[in-house]
Amino acid sequence: MINSKVTIVMYHYVRDLKRSRFPGIKGLDVGLFEEQVKYMQRHYTLIRMEDLIESVVSGKTLPERAALLSFDDAYMDHFTNVFPLLYNMGIQGSFYVPAGMVMENKVLNVNKIHFVLAIESDVQKLIRRIFEEVRKIRKDVALPTPETLYEQYAITNGKDTDEVMFVKRMLQKVMPQPFRTDLVNSLFEEAVGMDEATFSRELYMDKTQMQTMVGSGMHLGNHAYSHPWLNTLSKEEQEKEILACNALLDSIGVDMELWTMCFPHGGYNQDTLDILKKHNCKLGLAVNVDIADIKRDNVFTLPRLDTNDLPKVRDAKHNPWLSKA
Repeated sequence: MINSKVTIVMYHYVRDLKRSRFPGIKGLDVGLFEEQVKYMQRHYTLIRMEDLIESVVSGKTLPERAALLSFDDAYMDHFTNVFPLLYNMGIQGSFYVPAGMVMENKVLNVNKIHFVLAIESDVQKLIRRIFEEVRKIRKDVALPTPETLYEQYAITNGKDTDEVMFVKRMLQKVMPQPFRTDLVNSLFEEAVGMDEATFSRELYMDKTQMQTMVGSGMHLGNHAYSHPWLNTLSKEEQEKEILACNALLDSIGVDMELWTMCFPHGGYNQDTLDILKKHNCKLGLAVNVDIADIKRDNVFTLPRLDTNDLPKVRDAKHNPWLSKA
């Protein structure tokens, strides 16, 4: 019987949180990451991206309880903490790179928001700042009152509080540009206390490190150039974002016959999928939560589990996703 299912796990920050300069960042402690990988070795068959691509292209069966590890945003964590561990265990990871952060020493807006929230313990202070900005820009932009926006967007996602979700939603998407970016930059500079380029070099991998990973058998893939919500861009803008990232991947030695995509923020539309097909992308990763099935799912929008959906102890017994794998 042919198996077409694969459990794709999504990771972001993986670090020694207790020794981090930013212990409040919502990441996975490196010790728990190692435990989770060892748990997965016991209960799953960890495969390479090439195995998954071969199954997509030729229909070759996947091993029973196949699993793949994916890492978004090209953090330095991935080079210093994840890569050595996986390499020593003979496991491949798939790492998705927002090329502009590497090329221009910038920091993603979403990362700026993460660190503002990690450093500023008083979320009400952030909410007051957002309210102040909304009241100012309503003179020039059609926008509901801050109270109405709070009622609409201060809704928990099950992981963050109502208040934190309001801050994230307003600063990630709801406030119009350029006001949104200006406010994020102001909050970031106040919280972090260092310039953006210096912080970027500390936060993300550089080209040499990525070349080392490619040369050591890791898979590096496309996370667009500037990490935008692709579904908010024109088709031409989307194509420019994707091809600019591919140019970086090509320059670090990635086999562009086997390139893959991971959508920033999980955002895509039909234009995005048409671009991937046009440029011979092999598959894409989304953020909807499920076990991927390459016979059932669109291979350009494969679902993933979050690290928090799986046990972080090697001898854990209970995992409801295992029975679905």
